[in-house]
Amino acid sequence: MLVENTSITDLRILSPKIFSDERGSFMETYNARTLRGVGINETFVQDNFSSSKRNVLRGLHYQIQHPQGKLIRVTMGQICDVAVDLRKQSATFGQHVAITLSAENRKILWLPVGFAHGFVVLSDVAEVAYKTTDYYSPEAERTIAWNDPDLAIDWPVKSENVVLSAKDASGKPFRKAEYF
Repeated sequence: MLVENTSITDLRILSPKIFSDERGSFMETYNARTLRGVGINETFVQDNFSSSKRNVLRGLHYQIQHPQGKLIRVTMGQICDVAVDLRKQSATFGQHVAITLSAENRKILWLPVGFAHGFVVLSDVAEVAYKTTDYYSPEAERTIAWNDPDLAIDWPVKSENVVLSAKDASGKPFRKAEYF
């Protein structure tokens, strides 16, 4: 597995080995031993899957209690995935990384505990699968406004085209968010 560091410590992009022939292709999307070998020593307890249409933006979500590390990949379509560092003691606190994840590039994003996460769909439909290190806890979930000016995320869609849930439309400003 090829590991690419990002501008934020501990946030990594993983590219699995792909074996292709005339029949198609094969890749391991999860192997605990391989992940331990690249410094990801987490136990995953839950698998999640979402299907979303073009311009749907989900996030920026995190859980203040029962925080979740996430191993994120796209099985169909393409998204712009965003991770915001909420670790108060981090040199990159308040900074974000945006990466294109797609079924075609097969990249996997490792997002450790301490980050808010969101994505916007760039294809007609996108399916996103991710593992988490803790269980979903609705009472602990928080949402930061996707368009917060302090974060200055350059989402690759026009704001008037973004499709949001009521929860995501009412996200808190970054300055009023709870941090790790």
